[in-house]
Amino acid sequence: MARGGARPGARGGSRGRGRGRGGHSNGNHEDSTWQFGEMNAHLSEKIGGRHATYSNDRKPNMSGDLNLVVNADIRSYVQKQDSIVINAPEGHWTSKPEVPTVDEIILNGNIPQILPNKRSGAWKTKDKYLKAHYQLLREDAVGPLREAVEDFQKSPAMMDNYKIAIYEKVHIIGFCFTHMGIAARVRFSTRRAQARILWSGSKRLVSGTMVALCPASQGFKEKCIVAVVAARPLAGVNLPEPEIDLFFFNAASMEIDSQQEWIMIESKSGYFEAHRHTLRALQKMDQEQFSQSKHLCLMDRAVQPPAYLQEDPVVDLSPVSRMESKPGYGKVDIINHWPGPQDSTMDSTQWESLQEILTKSLAVVQGPPGTGKTYVSKVALEVLLRNMKEDDPPIIIAAQTNHALDQLLRFVSGFESNYIRLGGRSTDIDIKKRALYEIRKEQRINLLPGSLLGSATTNCTQQSKALIRILAPFHQNPTTPPSVEVFQHVGAITDKQAHSLMAGSSRWISADDEPIEPLSLWAQGALTEFDYGYSEEQFGFDEEDEDLEIEQLREQEAETGVNDAEDEQDILHGQWCSVENHWTVATPTDTDIRGATAFLDTVDDLWRLPEGIRGAVYWVMMQRLKDSVLNRFREHAEFYNKNVQKLKIGKWERDAVYLSQTKVIGLTTTGLSKYRPLISSLKPKIVLIEEAAEVLEAPITVACMESVQQLILVGDHEQLQGHCAVHELQGEPYNLGVSLFERLVLNDMPYTTLLTQRRMHPDFRKLLSPIYPSLRDHETVLQRQKREWVMPNKPSYFFDHRWYESKDVRMSIFNEQEAAFIAGFYRWLVLNGIPVTEVTILTLYNGQRKRILKEVRSYPELAQVYNRVKTVDSYQGEENTIVLLSLARHNDDNQIGFLQNRNRACVALSRAREGFYIFGSTKVLAKEDLWMSVAAKMRADKRLSSVMPLVCRMHGNRVNVSQPEDWPPVGGCQEECTQVLPCGHPCQLHCHPFGHDKVHCLTTCAKTLVCGHKCDQKCAEECDCACDAFAEACRLGARRGIALSNARQVQQGVNAAGVTKWMDGQYVSGEDHPEGSLFHLPEQMKHHPAQVGRQMNGAMNRDMRVGPGTQLSRSQTTSDRGGSEHEFDIRRKQPSPAKQVERKREWQGFAQGGAKQSDEMRDAEFMQKAKSLKATRKHVQPGPRNQTSVELGNNRQKYTEDFVPGRVTMGGVVDGGAARSGGIGDVDEPLIEFD
Repeated sequence: MARGGARPGARGGSRGRGRGRGGHSNGNHEDSTWQFGEMNAHLSEKIGGRHATYSNDRKPNMSGDLNLVVNADIRSYVQKQDSIVINAPEGHWTSKPEVPTVDEIILNGNIPQILPNKRSGAWKTKDKYLKAHYQLLREDAVGPLREAVEDFQKSPAMMDNYKIAIYEKVHIIGFCFTHMGIAARVRFSTRRAQARILWSGSKRLVSGTMVALCPASQGFKEKCIVAVVAARPLAGVNLPEPEIDLFFFNAASMEIDSQQEWIMIESKSGYFEAHRHTLRALQKMDQEQFSQSKHLCLMDRAVQPPAYLQEDPVVDLSPVSRMESKPGYGKVDIINHWPGPQDSTMDSTQWESLQEILTKSLAVVQGPPGTGKTYVSKVALEVLLRNMKEDDPPIIIAAQTNHALDQLLRFVSGFESNYIRLGGRSTDIDIKKRALYEIRKEQRINLLPGSLLGSATTNCTQQSKALIRILAPFHQNPTTPPSVEVFQHVGAITDKQAHSLMAGSSRWISADDEPIEPLSLWAQGALTEFDYGYSEEQFGFDEEDEDLEIEQLREQEAETGVNDAEDEQDILHGQWCSVENHWTVATPTDTDIRGATAFLDTVDDLWRLPEGIRGAVYWVMMQRLKDSVLNRFREHAEFYNKNVQKLKIGKWERDAVYLSQTKVIGLTTTGLSKYRPLISSLKPKIVLIEEAAEVLEAPITVACMESVQQLILVGDHEQLQGHCAVHELQGEPYNLGVSLFERLVLNDMPYTTLLTQRRMHPDFRKLLSPIYPSLRDHETVLQRQKREWVMPNKPSYFFDHRWYESKDVRMSIFNEQEAAFIAGFYRWLVLNGIPVTEVTILTLYNGQRKRILKEVRSYPELAQVYNRVKTVDSYQGEENTIVLLSLARHNDDNQIGFLQNRNRACVALSRAREGFYIFGSTKVLAKEDLWMSVAAKMRADKRLSSVMPLVCRMHGNRVNVSQPEDWPPVGGCQEECTQVLPCGHPCQLHCHPFGHDKVHCLTTCAKTLVCGHKCDQKCAEECDCACDAFAEACRLGARRGIALSNARQVQQGVNAAGVTKWMDGQYVSGEDHPEGSLFHLPEQMKHHPAQVGRQMNGAMNRDMRVGPGTQLSRSQTTSDRGGSEHEFDIRRKQPSPAKQVERKREWQGFAQGGAKQSDEMRDAEFMQKAKSLKATRKHVQPGPRNQTSVELGNNRQKYTEDFVPGRVTMGGVVDGGAARSGGIGDVDEPLIEFD
């Protein structure tokens, strides 16, 4: 049965089940978060259900400080760009439309022709260079979706796999008219996932994902519609049948029939939206003067100073001097008289690189790991800004990721406050204040004379209302079918037919004397409620790969260029209109349709039609109605889309006012393409790209706007390359993965290299000598204080094993035994005083990352801590004191997959500062020269073995570990601890490196309580007694505001005479149990069995402090991680004796009359307050996601979903509990792993 409602005329408003489903749409739904189109409302960055423009706490207007002049270049740029496709010769690459065509998705054997990238040599022409990168990038954007469609065509009944997601029973249920465009809301089934999808951390259908839709009956044989995900709010996808919003690329592809069933396909790789803006910019560049083309295309090695420097070569270099007023650095002709580095803050290679940056129109600086390339960028920017003239345009700095960009902007903020962060989402609090959307709130522009913004905004509102009126037949009265007047108005029936229907029904009345709806009466039962066919899916397990956190999703959405901070408010708000048509008839045959059409074209009195044909006639009437409404809707939607383009221009005209007043603009490389019309209008002269070797060539090429005189590239081509969605395009023969940075270096274009590293210990810096033979150590590394970790004189080690690998459902490699071994070593380090913040575990495989996290979280003291377990691909630019590297590979075929990639290996080997430990099989590494060199060096230094030779800090004993179960349970050796705990009982642990203030004693307490009885609780627990006197004492203490925990921790020997002092709050026990204890000591654990690694975990708990000032959060229960519940203190599952007495008394009170006296109720309140004051050590549960609903009238509801964190741990990172895998802030490697 279809959801909601019963029969025609009996429905009441909307079904109240989801946001906006079936409700009236009068264009005034500002109350409802979901119905009004506030998508992604679960994210903390959203502005509480209202547009920022209309917030009550707005800053005063400061537009008087701004130069309110419209930048005409923005409009000119967009007009030229739009005309390129129209005016391009047929078949030319610039004639390709922005949207992938049906022929590109459904090839039918026509394989696209693609020019490869050139690793060496010059391009013949600029056009061929741009064409090649356009074709490569378009194939990388479209190819994954095409492959997904092809797989579906071959096997229409297929289920989801690691490459493809298939959504069935897709129905368009409404539209949201936003300032970004018309978003169609679709409802769908996830049956083919065959697992429960954890949407809060899923990579599925994130904003910017391109999807393909086709009618369910066609199987992509005829029709195909391409759309992009506009928003994926948790409020929508967490419904029983998930809902998301889609942007169709043009009005001609829009559909409005809610009863039409579609199939929707998503490729789990591919980033069309990220490439989309770059592709358009490449087409625009074909019509521009490309100032850097002689170097980038023709490989001209004669690089001259930028034009602005040739006009005035005298520069103030004082920012690089050790002394601000140092003579010789004040005013220097840097073209002809570049000074030496003697009095600067830089080493010789950094100084040489600074000269390259300041004096060349194309500057390329290679920075190996730890050599300070970001510092060089910072110094260069400081000099450039010091010498900036008042009328100079802003400097543009960009990076591939938000993280790398924010890192550089933090440096910039140290010497220049006048910068703006454009687009994306920054997690840095200070940088977020300099985001453009925050600047707008500080300095509002109410009116910009001549801008398109005002008129386009007004037109959007008017046009959205017009579109809602067009859709009125489907939402005016959701309780009944469309009225006779509606069919008559659109020409589906004639005036005579309409009159006959009305006249015929006028003779009938309902039981309550109300008129009956004519069509319902005329159809005589043929009309039924439409059944979408959804069924409640009950999956017993979660989808394997759902391990992303909110920060990761934001980073991914930001990189795709959709839903960034600048677009957010526009996507969130708009008029919502439902198009759900709840009534239908049985689908007629073709013969019935022809007969019904003939009747409808010839018969005036529809009551004369046989009852058996009326269902088919109604079906034809509805098709005519839908066709009429659809045609009008598409026509007006075309105008709406054109106005949205004008609105975008108007906003850019406004934003140009702000940006023209700043000195630095920071944005991602994706943002650089996306906002190119805006940035280009500012006529920038200098563009700096950080981590340039990690960016594909095309996004950097489009940064070379006509006004740009100087392009600065800082990076390292020996580290990670840019990511390609189509693996076959990455390397030979297409070489899309070769960055512009790398290509310039390979072709001997001028560049400099930094050669002094300040990060790695010399022992493992030497491992990089095959890659960086000239890299040397800075004196600060050589003079670094020696820290003995757990292996004296061994800051690095290679643990060699022969444990076999496996593959998960996503074809990612993992090695279960290696993961368990690494988790044990990680815990050993933590127990021996190393803060978790100083240790990172790296692996090349996402499957291994999740396996290691699972093993780490199996230890209670690490279960809810922010454990830094990362993939190598997500860790470029990062470092830590200690790094554990998991190689994971061991197989009989000696296949090593990602380990063959020299770039990844370089990053993996260069992240550690003081301790570096590798875990893997040297047997399978024999075929790779770099890894064999690593193994040979470590073997020669006696730092490679199948045994980990550890040393006990307490006794100096050698501890050899070769299997996961060999790790000592408490971080020491096998000798027994003979010391006495602070409570006076003997310690029952084996040797442990931490103090006794971290131990929970489980010996029987036996203290004398305030009631005079002996405590029979464990020593580490709060004292308690079942007697009435103790309960009364606790109650009185609560009345006086004395914490119950103080009441129950009474010193041995205190008798009844001491009760008065305690009640007055004067007594302080000198033998209270120390807070922050780590261990419960079971009495039977005096002598540990041979293998106690996991058994002892159950006795380990709670607020342990590991290392200086590092607070670990509370543990999970053992049952949460699949262990025995008996490993934990079972008594926490039942109430204390005092609580049992209290409950019994309460039940007796209710049993004797159903109410208690007021004094008893007041006493109960005091007792409850006292209970809340107990300093219990209960398990901290993960923060829930609370969803509340509020009735808004007209049977509508507003849903709000808030994330409530479990606790704050590790430097302010919100830890909402242990996820199945993945760490907060971790950026995953590509979803599909190709070995």
